[in-house]
Amino acid sequence: MYLYTDFDQQLVNERVAQFRDQTERYLAGKLTEDEYRPLRLQNGLYVQRYAPMLRIAVPYGLMNSNQLRKIADLAKEYDRGYAHVSTRQNIQFNWPALENVPDMLAELATVQMHAIQTSGNCIRNTTTDQYAGVVEGEIADPRPTCELIRQWSTFHPEFAFLPRKFKIAVSALAETDRAAVSFHDIGIYIVKNEAGEIGYKIKVGGGLGRTPVIGSFIRDFLPREDLIAYLEAVLRVYNLHGRRDNKYKARIKILVKALTPAVFAEKVEAEFAYTIQTLKIQPEILKKLDEEFPPFDYQDYADEDFTELFAAHPKFKQWFNINTNAHKVKGYRIVTISLKRTGIAPGDMSTEEMNLIADLADQFTFGELRTTHEQNISLVDVPQKDLFAVWQTLEANNLARAHIGFITDIICCPGGDFCSLANAKSIPISEAISRRFDDLDTIYNLGKLDLNISGCMNACGHHHVGNIGILGVDKKGAEFYQITLGGNADHDASIGDILGPSFAADRVPDVIEEILNTYLDLRTEGEEFVETYRRVGIQPFKERAYA
Repeated sequence: MYLYTDFDQQLVNERVAQFRDQTERYLAGKLTEDEYRPLRLQNGLYVQRYAPMLRIAVPYGLMNSNQLRKIADLAKEYDRGYAHVSTRQNIQFNWPALENVPDMLAELATVQMHAIQTSGNCIRNTTTDQYAGVVEGEIADPRPTCELIRQWSTFHPEFAFLPRKFKIAVSALAETDRAAVSFHDIGIYIVKNEAGEIGYKIKVGGGLGRTPVIGSFIRDFLPREDLIAYLEAVLRVYNLHGRRDNKYKARIKILVKALTPAVFAEKVEAEFAYTIQTLKIQPEILKKLDEEFPPFDYQDYADEDFTELFAAHPKFKQWFNINTNAHKVKGYRIVTISLKRTGIAPGDMSTEEMNLIADLADQFTFGELRTTHEQNISLVDVPQKDLFAVWQTLEANNLARAHIGFITDIICCPGGDFCSLANAKSIPISEAISRRFDDLDTIYNLGKLDLNISGCMNACGHHHVGNIGILGVDKKGAEFYQITLGGNADHDASIGDILGPSFAADRVPDVIEEILNTYLDLRTEGEEFVETYRRVGIQPFKERAYA
């Protein structure tokens, strides 16, 4: 993974000192709320419903065990003993006291972490596949590309005050997309041209929120050395033409739609003609970035035969089949740890659980771990010979539920329990659905199925792209929930269709069950939910849900 240089460390340390002074002046009444707001947002600090929320940057979801232990320590000392994994692969604290935030940032700086540009109208954390670099089938490891973007975008003076927040994602797989690239302001696909050269295919104008849009391709092949020049051109066109008079129409997706993708692409190409003259990346820089992510010292292990263990421990077999993935190196496996437990908010980890996961990373991997877009944690380099021991530890600590990719692996924003923007609570709805579908055999019979919940139209829970999406809405002060069907964040991206009028909270589990029963009645052999929905349309589901 990328490690800070002395320059990086000095920059982060100075930023902490600067923010400490700003916070002390605000608390002393020397800065107004309006003066302090942009300063705190530049350092990842929101004011939520009951307390500040501090969002910590986890570049492209990659952490080491010492960093997770530091998060655990901060959760114990300054929060309520837990932290939360966001859909942007970051880590959030929900209960820090404002006066303690500078101390927290100072502690984070000691393990090469910060909260810079995790909020505000700037370029946010670049995300990618949580299995980057270890999964079979990648055209190239996307992490060096993500790191290049991180270095270019952090503290970029021209893009510190964009019309709105700006998000970039990178994918390197042709078969699947775990980074929801189509729904980003800029989506980057690593590709090879006919000559075998590695480069990028570029999408722009994707996004969720009030106006969900699937991004449009504007470049089929961009040489690797031209990426920063092209991104700079895209941002310049957006910065110049994006609306600033209405925050609901300020995202790049609105600009691309208004101009049309073709006209937007023309403007980018015109700007690119200038940026390419000075921003071409030199081969030695690309080589150095690649060297920041060398393969680990993998041992020459054989693939394990688990026949006897599977027979003796059926739950281990379930966990292996569902919560682990193939690794590109023989004798290793990718493990995903579920943070979706009944009675616990999706994506939450306690101090004890964070320390446990850090210990597992040290004992059984190379000390690294990944946060995932789905609000889980992955250990991506586990020797197969150690999988049973890892499972036993996770099973003993309520972290081995075998449901990754199934209906109870719910993506869920904090909702009205924390967020001042929310129209309704999200966590209780997730809890009710998890309890309704508690039986694993039932879950497996439904097949792979994404269920996403957002507490408001900002769509932090990505409800638009859930196969089933749930959106909290306000009806004269009462909490209701709108259902969408058919969303998908993969390469064949789609935005969910609204089922109809919203439902009261206590009706939601019954409605979801009726939707799923309709699917079971209509599916053909081997069909997953979204495939059945696309074949039969919304009407059968609507008739049953509102009967």
